[in-house]
Amino acid sequence: MSKRPSRSPSPRSPSGRSGRSAEGRAAASGYWMYGLHAVEAALRNPDRHLHELLVTKEGLSALESKQAPIRISPNVVERQRLDLLCERDAVHQGVCLRVEPLTPPFLDEVLEGREGPLLILDQVTDPRNIGAILRSAAAFGAAALVVQDRNTPQEGGALAKAASGALDVVPVLREVNLSRIIAQLQNAGLWTVGLDAGGSVLNGPSYAGRRVALVLGAEGAGLRRLTRESCDEIASVYMPGDMESLNVSNAAAVALYELVRPA
Repeated sequence: MSKRPSRSPSPRSPSGRSGRSAEGRAAASGYWMYGLHAVEAALRNPDRHLHELLVTKEGLSALESKQAPIRISPNVVERQRLDLLCERDAVHQGVCLRVEPLTPPFLDEVLEGREGPLLILDQVTDPRNIGAILRSAAAFGAAALVVQDRNTPQEGGALAKAASGALDVVPVLREVNLSRIIAQLQNAGLWTVGLDAGGSVLNGPSYAGRRVALVLGAEGAGLRRLTRESCDEIASVYMPGDMESLNVSNAAAVALYELVRPA
């Protein structure tokens, strides 16, 4: 494996506050989160600012059975009202919670306070893919998810539902310049691995003793040239079958497992 050249330190770029998004007929402030796992995780997160909780009788019973801390008075409504708040065909499971987007931490706070690999997404635009990646990140102990601020959807109901509670578990940092954030991670001692079909096969045990930041490209387009060139190494997941590539969320899950699996 090639040795990384030394780099001059880069100033820290603070992460800004996530923008606001409204789903369906959401109220002016915040957005509507829906689904039992997403709402339960938000209720358990003391950093999540809550506005309004709408539930059906069945939804309230489900939350109570999970012993979720219902720290805002629920308003019991008919299911049809929840249908109007969510996007078409959304499975709200009888619970909708209007929340404010979370305020991301600073990068150094994540590196000092959380263990595990980091994930960086290069212009991944599908909120369901981002949500699924967050779910895998939580499952495999990733420290944080870094996304490009300009070309990534804001926090919203569809993303939260796909994350199945992981949005309130794994910090999401929004950064303007991914090449700069990659350089900051390298200066902090992380090994940055770009995931691309043309790279050598990703071998988790070979990174023993090193902390890894895994960089994944957009659906179809893959890593942009500058992002790819900024990485220390380009690797691919082992696929002995007939498919040439995986959906970005599936690739993230396989790569994370490979990084954390026992040798």
